[in-house]
Parts: sequence; structure tokens; C-alpha cells
Amino acid sequence: MQLLITTSYEPQAEQLELTAHLSKQVRGLTGIQEDIRVVSRRQFSIAQLRKRYGAQDVLLVSRERIEYYQDQQPLLFFHPSTAAIRVKRLINGEPDSLMQLSGLKPGDRVLDCTAGLGSDAIVYSFALAGNGQVTALESRPLPYLLLNQGLHAYHSDIPGMNEAMRSIQVTQIDHYDFLKQQSDKSFDVIYFDPMFRRPIEESNSISAIRELADPRAITEATITEAMRVARRSVILKEHRESKEFARLGFTEVHRSTTRIAYGVIRL
Repeated sequence: MQLLITTSYEPQAEQLELTAHLSKQVRGLTGIQEDIRVVSRRQFSIAQLRKRYGAQDVLLVSRERIEYYQDQQPLLFFHPSTAAIRVKRLINGEPDSLMQLSGLKPGDRVLDCTAGLGSDAIVYSFALAGNGQVTALESRPLPYLLLNQGLHAYHSDIPGMNEAMRSIQVTQIDHYDFLKQQSDKSFDVIYFDPMFRRPIEESNSISAIRELADPRAITEATITEAMRVARRSVILKEHRESKEFARLGFTEVHRSTTRIAYGVIRL
């Protein structure tokens, strides 16, 4: 299998530099099994490039963003998505369920164990307003790559959003392995948002990342480690009818009018 890295038509110098840098980054990621090949776009369409090189997966460096084309899946790229809506609501003084349950305090350290494309991590970082730290973990290589690059390159017109995105620390690592390395009570809030066992209505971006996301359920051993590392709370987001809350020992469950719910373990 091959992963092609290319540019948009008539690339500028910075795109070519980013393409070369990106190829080195991809080769250094854990879990990349494809052969990496940087190819000139010339006038080929993505479909023509795939046919020409016998590849299905393509990373495209455009002027605005990095795009990932994966077989027949929807196009995937970094975007703040619902985080932008939630941040606007916070600016307007409206409550955010996750932030309320987290009870953030100045100087808090938050660990997002299942970052995906970073929506919740961005809201956490914005809510802390520079007085605290958000660490986001993503085990899978391409979501990590898109998240890490996007948080540093995406520009938002929403006041405080760029600062919130830039300050997030992103690491590619399995969350259980990371937790095992941490000292007791070293984070104030630890958060899990695993890919739901039962999909609810999904956007194209969620459908695309589902194919790349870690499919494993959260383990009891992981929650045990999280309870050791967390100082104040461990929070799990799941489908509102999920049995994961009971299986993992979350007795405090907050169900909303939507199809999601949050389980909280207070420490």
C-alpha cells in the first residue's frame, strides 16, 4: 500500500516546503504501514494520481490546509467544527454542559485522552483562557497529524480561538500507556470521548475519522489509572443509552435532551 503526498495545482514555495516537512513527519509517526511517496501534482486530478501510482490514500497540501483522501471515505481535514459554535456560546455567556461538569478552575491541567480532531480540547483550552494547560492524546497517526498541524495553522476570527488552539499540547500515544507514566493526581480533569459503539447521526467529518479512529472500547484498567492520575474528576462522553457507564463504574450520569450523555467520577 502507498500513501501519496502531493500539493494543489501550481504550488507556492511554502507548500513545497511544507510537503517536504510533512513527508518526514509522516515517516516518523507510529502506526504508519504504507510506503510514503511524494509526487508532483502537475495537472493530474486526485483520481488520476491514484490510478497512475496504484494508491488509494492521498495527503494533499493545499494553500489553506492539509486534506486526506482515503479510499471511498469522505474528505478529511482539520476544522474546529462544533468547537467554534460552543466557544461563541461561551463568549455570549451561555453555558456549556461539559465545561459545567468539569468545574474548571484557574491553573487546571486537563487531559483529553481521545482527542480525535480536537473539538473538546479546544473548548477546554478556551475556557481556561491561558491560565491552565490542556494535553490532548491521539493514538492513531493520521488524525494526530491533521490535529497537530491544524491546531498550529488554522486561523479563526473568533476572539481567543487561535490562542486556545496554539496552546494545546498534542501527543501521539495510547492513553493507557500515557496514564501509566503519570504521577498520582497530576491532572485535575481527565476526559474520554471514545468513538461510540452505536453511531448516531454523523457529519461527513465524523464518518471519515471513524475509519481511522481507535475502535477499542475504554478498559476498566484505563479508568483505574485515570482515577489515580486525576485530582478532581474523570469524565466519559457516550451515547445516552450506553451501558459503558455502568461497565466502567460511572454512577453519576448526566443525560441531555440530545443523544449524548456524560458520566462523571468525582474524586
